[in-house]
Amino acid sequence: MVGTLSGALEARQIPTSPDKVSAKVQGTIEAPEGVLKITKIDCHYKLKVPEGKRDAAERALGVFDRGCPVAQTLKGCIQLNHTWEIEEI
Repeated sequence: MVGTLSGALEARQIPTSPDKVSAKVQGTIEAPEGVLKITKIDCHYKLKVPEGKRDAAERALGVFDRGCPVAQTLKGCIQLNHTWEIEEI
């Protein structure tokens, strides 16, 4: 998902390297029917964007998962939550 997000940011002329995009991802495992399974994945992104690019970055964050193969594969099977912090540099 970070790769797809990075592509969406780069398309908006927001550089993603070195070290300008990172993610902390945590899954929740439950056993709703007696069998362990991942039920939720929380993704928290940290972005460092140039001054004046916050709005463009937020738009990318709001739509990137529509074109992400991983997100689309998991859609409907696992709850995906995306949050973010944006620092303008």
